[in-house]
Amino acid sequence: MKKTFFTILFIASIHHSFSQNDEVKTVINTFFEGLHTADTTLINSVISKNILMQTTFTNSKGESILRSSTKKDFFTTLLSKKEEDVWFEKLLSVEIKIDGNIASVWIPYEFYLNDIFSHCGANSFQLYYNNNNHWEIIYIIDTRRKKDCKSKL
Repeated sequence: MKKTFFTILFIASIHHSFSQNDEVKTVINTFFEGLHTADTTLINSVISKNILMQTTFTNSKGESILRSSTKKDFFTTLLSKKEEDVWFEKLLSVEIKIDGNIASVWIPYEFYLNDIFSHCGANSFQLYYNNNNHWEIIYIIDTRRKKDCKSKL
């Protein structure tokens, strides 16, 4: 009887873990669908109203730069995208870690503009399971570079 109880508990915890992973993946997929289509309403449905956004890159002098932007900055960039331009962020893998009401998602990527390689790097998303019982993205940071893409990812 004791063994059966622990087996059921173990299976339930695995199922809960898989469903949480699926929920986090859905949020990430929704974010990228919104990015590819420049749909700020779709993106807004999965990000926190107080989201923090940063990117890091190396400038032409070899200096490491950390740039912060607001949700408004991000949406302005999306809305200024030319209708004929096609943005595609090819996700190379997705690694999800969850502990309680926080999740971390690591995604190496390649970014293409009109089918032409632009840059590569990695995205790091931090998510929070809010009081409305939904995962929301609260922080995004990414790296960007034009060279050594395969060796760094």
